[in-house]
Amino acid sequence: MRNEILLLGSLVVLYLAVLVWYRLFGKAGMYSFTVFATIAANIEVLLLVDAFGMEMTLGNILFATTFLVTDILSETEGKAAANKAVYVGIATSVLFILVSQSWLFYQVNQNDQVHPAFQVIFSNTPRMMLASLVVYAIAQIFDVWLYHTWWSFTAKRFGDSRRFLWLRNNGSTLVSQLLNSFLFTAFAFWGTYSLPTILSIVSTSYVIFIVTSLADTPIVYLARHFKETGKIKS
Repeated sequence: MRNEILLLGSLVVLYLAVLVWYRLFGKAGMYSFTVFATIAANIEVLLLVDAFGMEMTLGNILFATTFLVTDILSETEGKAAANKAVYVGIATSVLFILVSQSWLFYQVNQNDQVHPAFQVIFSNTPRMMLASLVVYAIAQIFDVWLYHTWWSFTAKRFGDSRRFLWLRNNGSTLVSQLLNSFLFTAFAFWGTYSLPTILSIVSTSYVIFIVTSLADTPIVYLARHFKETGKIKS
C-alpha cells in the first residue's frame, strides 16, 4: 500500500500547491510551477512502479499538473496566458536537455562517487526529454485550443460564458491526456520495453489521467473564485 498512499498524497499536495502558487503569485506562479513540473516529471518518469494492481511510470501526476495550470490560466487569464505557459514548458525542456547532457562530458575528480549514477539517469534523459518535448507541445497546445473551443460552443449554445466549466475542463483534458499517453509512451519506450509493457503503460497512464483530470475540476473552480473575488496577489 505504500506506493498507493504516496501517489494519492502526491496528487493532493501537488494540486493544492498549484492553487497556492496561483493564489500567491498569479500568472508568474503558474509559469514557475510549469518549470518545476516539467523538469521534475521528466526525471521521475524514468521510474517504473506497481500501484493499484497496475505497472506505471511515475511522473503522471506531475504531468497532470501542467494541464491543470493551463486550464486555470485559460479560465482566469485567457488563451494567450495559457499558451505562454506551454511555451515556458517547451523552453524549459530544451534548456534542461542541453545542460543535463553537458554534465556527462566533464572529467570528474578521482574521489567523485555520483558520476556513474548521473550517467545512468541522464544518459536516458535525451530520449525521454525529446519525447516529452514533442508530445508536451502537441498535447498542451491541443488542450488549450480544445478548452476554448468547448467554451465558445457552450457560451453560444446556452448564452452564458460562466456555465459548464466542468465540461470544458474535463472535455479538453481527458481527450488531450489520451493523446499524451499514447504519443509519449510510443516515443519514449518503443524498443526499450516489450509491446505488452508499453500497452500496459498506455492504459494505466490514461486510467491515472482520468482520475487526475476529474480531481482537478474543484481546483479550477477555486482558482476562478479567487480571481473573481480579487484574492490573487499579482
